[in-house]
Amino acid sequence: MIDGTWEPRPATRWEDAFLSGNGRHGAMVYGDPADDRVIVNHHSLVRPNGSEDLRPPELADRLHRLQDALLSGDTTAAEDFGAGRPLVWVQPFHPAFRTSVRRGRGPREAVAGYTGYRRQVDFTSGEVTASYEAWNSGVFVSRADDVIVQHITDLGLTADMVLDHSLPGAPARLAVGRSAVLTPDGAHLALRVGYPGSGLGYTGVTVARVDGGRVSVAGEGIRIEGARSLTLTTRVVRGADRPDLGELWAALPREDYATLLERHRPPHRTAYGRVSFTLRDAAPERELSGSELLRTPTSPALLERLFAAGRYHLLSSSGALPPRLTGLWTGDWDTAWSGAFTTNANLNLQVASAAAAALPEVTEAHASLVHGQLSDWQDNARAIFGARGIVAPSHTDGVSGHTRHFQRAYPLHLWTAGADWLLQPLLEHAEVTTGAPDSALTGALVEAALFYEDFLSREDPDGNLAVVPSYSPENRPANASWGTVNATMDIAAAHHALTTAAGHAPGHPSAGLWRSLAARLPAYLVNEDGALAEWAWPGLRETYDHRHLSHLYPVWPLDAINPYDTPELATAAHRALELRGSENDSAHGHLHHALIAARLRDPSRVSAALDAVLGGDFFHDSLMSAHYPSRNVYNADAAHSLPAAVIESLVQSSPGRLVLLPAVPVEYPAGELLGVRTRFGAHLDLRWSLDGATAVLRPTRDARVDLRTGDGLALTGTSAGIPPAPLELAAGVGRVLTLGPR
Repeated sequence: MIDGTWEPRPATRWEDAFLSGNGRHGAMVYGDPADDRVIVNHHSLVRPNGSEDLRPPELADRLHRLQDALLSGDTTAAEDFGAGRPLVWVQPFHPAFRTSVRRGRGPREAVAGYTGYRRQVDFTSGEVTASYEAWNSGVFVSRADDVIVQHITDLGLTADMVLDHSLPGAPARLAVGRSAVLTPDGAHLALRVGYPGSGLGYTGVTVARVDGGRVSVAGEGIRIEGARSLTLTTRVVRGADRPDLGELWAALPREDYATLLERHRPPHRTAYGRVSFTLRDAAPERELSGSELLRTPTSPALLERLFAAGRYHLLSSSGALPPRLTGLWTGDWDTAWSGAFTTNANLNLQVASAAAAALPEVTEAHASLVHGQLSDWQDNARAIFGARGIVAPSHTDGVSGHTRHFQRAYPLHLWTAGADWLLQPLLEHAEVTTGAPDSALTGALVEAALFYEDFLSREDPDGNLAVVPSYSPENRPANASWGTVNATMDIAAAHHALTTAAGHAPGHPSAGLWRSLAARLPAYLVNEDGALAEWAWPGLRETYDHRHLSHLYPVWPLDAINPYDTPELATAAHRALELRGSENDSAHGHLHHALIAARLRDPSRVSAALDAVLGGDFFHDSLMSAHYPSRNVYNADAAHSLPAAVIESLVQSSPGRLVLLPAVPVEYPAGELLGVRTRFGAHLDLRWSLDGATAVLRPTRDARVDLRTGDGLALTGTSAGIPPAPLELAAGVGRVLTLGPR
C-alpha cells in the first residue's frame, strides 16, 4: 500500500500509536482489543508555566553601546545584553486525556502473538482501524464536525470505559473533576482539568452510545455489558472553569459512525489526494507493514510510504495552527522543548512542502500563527531594538509571540531574521496561487522592511551597512561568542525583506529607501576554504560541525544564490555544504542538508541525507519521526520535511524558472510525481526514467519561464548544454515537455 500503513500488532508505546487529526483535535490510536486506548490531543492545550504574561525586556537604550563594542572588536560584548535573566520556556504543549475501553473478558496478554490481527491507517480518509476475531475498532477525527469519533463492535461487548488524564508527566496538583450521566442509549461523560495555581483549564466531553446491552456508572467511568457496539464522540474545549456540560454534550453530533465518516471524508480526501508520488520497483514491497519496511531502508516502497505519510501527517496537524515540534500529538505532559513552534529552523522545514505539494490548508494554518502574533512581534522590535516593524521570536507556544529566550549561549533574542523566514512560506503560497500577496501579507512584508529601515543604522569601515548585533542560529564562530556582526542569514533576510517589500508595495513612501538600504548591505564572504562563510565579518572563524545550516538561507529557500544566476557563489555554497558536519545527528539537519543539496544540483548529497534519515532508525511504527537516531525524542521534523526534500530533488520552481530533475538520487531511477504546484502558477505532472522524462504543465495564468534540467538531460530538440528559449505559457493551455539524454 502507498496511501496508508499497517501493523500486525497493537501499539504498546504511545509513540507507535497511529495518528489522525483535523488540525485542531488529534487522536493517537493504540488499537488494542484488550484495552482500546485513544489519546486525545488539541492544539490549544498549553500548560501555564509563568511565561504566559512575560513581555520582552526594555533593552533598546543599551543597544547603541552594544553595537559600538561589537564593531570595535569586543567578541563577547553581547553576552550581557539581556543575559542573566532566568530562562523561561514557552507554555508546554500536553495531551488532554485518553479514552480507555477495557474489555471485561478476552485475552490480556500482549497481542503480538494474535493470529489475524491488523491495525491500519488509511491516509485518504484519516481513519484508523483495527480488527481481531469478532472485535473491530475504527477512529477518525472529523473535519466536518470537529470531533473524535470511535466505534467498537464486539458481540457481547463487556467493558469499562473512562476518560483518564493521568498520562506520563502529568502534574501532581491538577484539579480534576469527572461526571458520568446515564442516558437512554448510553451515557454522557466529562473530564474537567484545572492547571495548578491557575483558573485556566480544559474540559473533555464524550457521548457514549451503545447498541444493545446495558450501561451503568462504575467508579470514575461507566460499565458496558452485553452490547453489540459502542460509539464515542469526543470534543475538547479550552478554558471555562465551570462549563455548561449540558450544552457541550448537546453540541456533539448524534449520527452513527458511518454517517459521520461519510461527512468527513470529502474535505480530507480532496486535500490529501492532490499530489501523488510513486517509484518504479516499489511494488514487490508495498504490502509490507510499516515496521517491516523500516527495516529495509533502501526499499523504494519505504520512500513512497514515508512521502505519503509525511503529507498525511502534515495535513492532519495543520488547521487552527501549523504543526508543533510534535505535530499535533503527544502522549506525555513533559514534551521536549515544550512541544513549541521552534521558528529558527524546525517550523519552516516542516511546512516546506506546503506550496509545491498542494496543501494550502497548511499555509493557511501557518498564516493564522503569523498574523495572530504580529502585534507581539512589534513589541519585540520596539523593546529590544528600539525599532518599528516586527521581530519574530525563536519559540512560541501559539499563544504569545513575545521573545522570552534570553541566554548567554543561544542568545535567540538577537536573531532578527525570523520575520522574513516565517513570511517566506506565505509568499510562496501567494506565488503558487494568485501570483501576488494579499493585503494582509503585503502589510506584514512592509512591517519587516520597516524594522530594517530603523535597525540598519551602523556601517562597517568600508561604508557598507553592518548587521549588528547579529546571530546565526544556533551556531557561534570558533573564536568569538554567539552574538556578533553580519551573520550571513541576517544579511540575506534583510536584503530579501527590503527588496520584497519594495517590490510588492511600490507606492509606499519608503520603497525607494528600502532598495537603497538593500544595495548597501555587505556582500557575502567566501572564506579561505572556498566556502560561503557563516559570518561576513573579518577575523571570524567557522564552526563547521553543526546541525543548523542557517548561512545557506540564500540558497534555500530564498534562491538568491543558485547555479544559474550566481554560479561562483553557488560553488562557494556547495563547498560550505561539503564542509558541514551533522553534529548531534538531528533529523532536521539531514533534511535541511537535502533541501540545499537539491538546489545546488547535487544528487549524491541528497541521497546521502535521505539515507541518513531512512537508515538511522528515526521513524516509529506510526511513521512519525524522532529528533535523534534510535527513535529518541518524538518529533515531526523528519516526517513532515521529507516530502519537501523529495519534491526539490525532482522539481524546483520560482516565479520565472522551472528546473526539472535537478538532483534525482541514483537509487530512484524511475517514477512519477503528479499534481505538484509551481510558483509561476501551473500544475505539473512529471514522469521520469533512465531514458528521459515527460512533464505536463497546466498553467493557471500566463507566464514566461526559464527552463533548466538536471545533468545529463535536455529538452528534446535543444542543443546539449544550451538552455532553451524561455517557455511562453498561456493560462488554460497545457504544455508537454519531453526530456531526453544529452
